Amino acid sequence: MKPLEKQEDLILSIDALDAEGRGVARNPEGKVVFVEGALPGERAAVRIFQKKSKYETGRATSVVEHSSGRREPRCPHFGVCGGCATQHADERTQMAAKQRWLEDCLERIGKVKPETLLPIVYGPEWGYRHRARLSVRHVQSRGGAMVGFRERRSTHVADMRECHVLPERMSGLITPLRALVESLSIRERLPQIEVAVGDNATVLVFRHLQPLSPEDEEALKAFAETHGVHAWLQPAGPDSAHPFHPATSELHYELPEFGLRIGFRPTEFTQVNFAMNRVLVSRAVRLLDPQPGERIADLFCGLGNFSLPLAARGAQVVGFEGNRELVERARENAAANGLVAQFEAVDLFKNGIAAFGPFDKLLIDPPREGAVEIVKSLPETWPRRLVYVSCDPATLARDAAVLVHTKGWRLAAAGVVNMFPHTAHVESIALFER
Repeated sequence: MKPLEKQEDLILSIDALDAEGRGVARNPEGKVVFVEGALPGERAAVRIFQKKSKYETGRATSVVEHSSGRREPRCPHFGVCGGCATQHADERTQMAAKQRWLEDCLERIGKVKPETLLPIVYGPEWGYRHRARLSVRHVQSRGGAMVGFRERRSTHVADMRECHVLPERMSGLITPLRALVESLSIRERLPQIEVAVGDNATVLVFRHLQPLSPEDEEALKAFAETHGVHAWLQPAGPDSAHPFHPATSELHYELPEFGLRIGFRPTEFTQVNFAMNRVLVSRAVRLLDPQPGERIADLFCGLGNFSLPLAARGAQVVGFEGNRELVERARENAAANGLVAQFEAVDLFKNGIAAFGPFDKLLIDPPREGAVEIVKSLPETWPRRLVYVSCDPATLARDAAVLVHTKGWRLAAAGVVNMFPHTAHVESIALFER
């Protein structure tokens, strides 16, 4: 997007970070200005590149007064690559902004305030991203094959040579992947490579829009063997993904606190940050406090990420999930870990869980759209405790308003977990009690 013509930079004071990691300021007329590259507490020279009726968007061309939380971005591609938004802020500045965003959403949208703010959970800042979808483009004018995240505010693929949020070994494969793609006959028909790093193996899923030639197949096999990765092929939708070399390929991650090993396919949902997932699961279990024999429902249970740790503590767990393949995987994981747990395929947005009740406690880990219809449908008599794991503070706040103001619950505790360092994504957890 081109800057607006014939304008001077504004000197603005930055008050906060928004949900996209941009600084928030006000211009001399009082209009909100979102400023890329600026941090709370700073005064910056800002070049406006977009004007709307209610707000403006700009970027910091220089910083007049620096925040103590500012630091030099580690990645040379930061600012161009769209994979990260806040590498210029240290970890404490990033997490303070995320906690403020959670508190603000709860107060502004939900009109609620947690009785206790849980301590911020920090974790590894670098090499944490075990899941990624790398775009692929063949651009002759830019030297051939491009493999990486898309550029900020663009559909172009960033000219990446390294990525510090990917595991170090995976970052080192970006340049070899570019060479591999460039060598393939179908390089114009290979739009993405999905990365899935388990505790036991790394899988690269090659999405291809036309069949590979025999020479292409040999090149993929040689790449997999040379770099010690598993190559999968995906000729159509996610369900078509299958192992190519080696012919047998399985992935898992571990939850050592509970003695569990969770198997998954590379195209199935798992948290991108395994270290923080372990902490999140541990915190959720502690907050829910499962007791032997208690009936606990896990909504949007997926592979059994929360269900199986709860079952390992002796609870009678029923996991509900809309995706039938994930339900089957959860059942397989329960059997593989020697646990008894029930898993049901249910469209949770259309059907409640009343027919399976009553439950003593409930865990909800919904997608970004939240679970407002579910919390509206909860009976007056059960459950007595509810843990809500959220990837969107705004929908958590909306659902908290229903629970507190309509259903008569209290928001006992809430806090944030550093699941997505250097991005504006906020992972949070909340405890509700009758």
